[in-house]
Order: sequence, then structure tokens, then C-alpha cells
Amino acid sequence: MKRMIYTLIGLLTFSVSNAQELETFMDEGLKNNPEIQKFELQYNIALEKVNEVNTLPNSEFSVGYFVSEPETRTGPQRFKLSVKQMMPWFGTITSRENYVSALADAKYEDIVIAKRKLMASISQSYYNLYANKAKQMVLIENIKLLETYETLALTSVEVGKASAVDILQLQMRQNEMQQLKDVLSQQFLAEQTNFNKLLNRKNDTAVSVVDRLMMPSEDFEITTKNLALHPELLKYDKLFQSIEQSELLNQKESSPMIGFGLDYINVSERPDMNFSDNGKDIVMPMVSVSIPIFNKKYKSQTKQNKLQQQEITAQKQERLNTLETLLSKAINERISARISYKTQTKNLKQAKDAEDILIKSYETGTIDFNDVLDIQELQLKFQMNQIESIKTYYVQSTIINYLTQ
Repeated sequence: MKRMIYTLIGLLTFSVSNAQELETFMDEGLKNNPEIQKFELQYNIALEKVNEVNTLPNSEFSVGYFVSEPETRTGPQRFKLSVKQMMPWFGTITSRENYVSALADAKYEDIVIAKRKLMASISQSYYNLYANKAKQMVLIENIKLLETYETLALTSVEVGKASAVDILQLQMRQNEMQQLKDVLSQQFLAEQTNFNKLLNRKNDTAVSVVDRLMMPSEDFEITTKNLALHPELLKYDKLFQSIEQSELLNQKESSPMIGFGLDYINVSERPDMNFSDNGKDIVMPMVSVSIPIFNKKYKSQTKQNKLQQQEITAQKQERLNTLETLLSKAINERISARISYKTQTKNLKQAKDAEDILIKSYETGTIDFNDVLDIQELQLKFQMNQIESIKTYYVQSTIINYLTQ
């Protein structure tokens, strides 16, 4: 679990000292998230059931009073006390404990899975917040750039080299960018609420994210063989083992049960006779056997257990196929994100070069502000796509970590 955290943290490049670390957020989420607490409580309940099954059947006590006292040679019988204890076949209680423990082991995998999913969700939400913030910063920079162009346009209008329409177009473009920024601000608040809920915090708790994420120079190594050891698949192995234990228990419970008991009968003395056993009480030890001769439920349970094992095997294969598909998709989308990032970086450089040419054109006295708007729009598009590529790269890396670490 910690290795996954450190791998994710290793992808981050912090540019401000006061930015909260992603690892800190993860630790807080693992500690406070109610879903994790729910699974831990369910696991503790499953463990406690071991004590529940580690018991013998109830002891039976009975008392009988002879309304009409039967006469015996040693005297009339007055009342009867009985005690009886049934004992399961040898090893039955141990089999019950093993079965319940196997169920608890399967329940523990739910905790591991939930923690992995939570860490992945926190990371993805964090990267969404980063992308939103980065896009807002880009919009602010482009608004300032358009303000600079507006100043140039005003100067050109004064000398008759531009019209008021050019100024209005630049202003309308600024308004559109401001609108996009305001929308992003609201989306940031919504994503911040989602992030805080993952950590079980108040909705409006401020979240500090890094100012800049860099595209790593190379991808970290992916060990696909670890996919077979994923908790989502190990859970099916644990469930399969629990069915094996269930069948062992079924075989034990289909065996006879042995009972031990004791009857005590109180006998009164016969007043008209004098002999050695006069009024002697009766003590009768007993042994009983309970045999399920006509009970077909154990054979039916055996058949059900075999069918459940086949079902679990099929479910595991189905889930393995799904995880392999997710891993392949994440790997390919991460490769695509790197390709897109390189393309956007190249395009952005060319857009900057075009911008420099426009500025030099202004110095020579000629500038077409329609070209300015076109270049600015392309530049914004490339910057946004670049941020989206970085976010996609890190999000897909999170998914890969979830599947392979």
C-alpha cells in the first residue's frame, strides 16, 4: 500500500513550498473515510463470529414431578431430574472455526480493495483540481495578453491603422475567456467538495494543489504479472477456500452426534418395610446417538458447494478479463497522452513564433488583428490540450498503479 503511495508521489513535481502533499491527503483519507471504517467494522464482526461458533449445543435440563407416584420395590418415585449434553462429531467445532475464519479472510480483502480504490479516487480528484487550476492560470495569462493587444489596437486606431471593430473583437474575446474562467472556478468548487468528501472533511475546506506538473521523461516500469495478485482476484481465491471449508464442515455435520446425560429419580422410603435399599434414589447415566439417516440436506449442500466453486471460478476469470482490459486501456491512453503532449508542445512553440512575427509586423506598421485573434485562439487551445494531456497521463498512471502495485 505504501509503495503505491510513494510511486504516485514520485510522479509529482512541487513548485511551491506550501503545497500540501498528496501523500498527506491519502493518509487522511485512509484514516477518516467512512467507507473504509465500514469495511473494517464488517471484518471485525466476521472475526468475532469465530467465538460465536466455538460453542457446544445447549445443555438440556428437565424436572418432572410424579403426580401419581409409581410404586417400586424400594419405594414410591416422587420427582425426576435430568441433564443431557449433545456433543458434535470430533473436529466439527474446529471445522466451524476454520470456515468462519475463511469468510473473515475474504472480508479482509474488501478492506484492501476499498483502500486502493480510495487512494486512486483521491489521486484522480487531485489531478482534476490541478488541471482546473492550471487552465484558470492559462486563461488569466491569455486575458492579459489580449489586454496588451488591445493597447496596441488603440494605438493603431489613433494612427488610422486599425478600426474600432478590432478593439471590440479583442474585448469580446476577453469576455469569453473571463466566462470560461468563471465556469472553471465553479467546477473547481464542485471538484473540491468531491475531494473533501473522500477525506470526510467539510465541503468548503480549501485544497492546495501544485502549481505545475511536469511530464515525466520516461514511464515507470509496469509489472503486469502483479495483476494476478490483485486483491479483487485474491478475494475470489479466499471465497473459493471458504467453500472448501464449508464442505469440510458439511461432512463433519453429517456425522452422528453423541449425547451424554444423567437421570436422577428421588424415591421415598416404604414405611411398612425395613430393608437395606429402602428409599434408595435412582441414578441412571445415559448415552445417546443422533444419526441423520433420512436427511438429504448434507448431500444437497455438497452439490451446492461444488456449484458455488464453479461460479466463483467463472467470476474470477470474468473479473481478470475486465482488469486486463482496464490495464491495457490505461497503458495505451497514457501513451496517447504523452504523444498528445509532445504534439501540443510543438504546436505551442510554433504559435509563439507566429505571435512574435505579429509583434514584429506591428513594429513595421502593419498588423492584422484577425490574425492576432486566430493565433491567440490556437495558442489557448494548445495550452489547454497540453494541460489535459498531463492530467490524463497522471490519471492513467493512477489506474495502472491501482491494478499492478
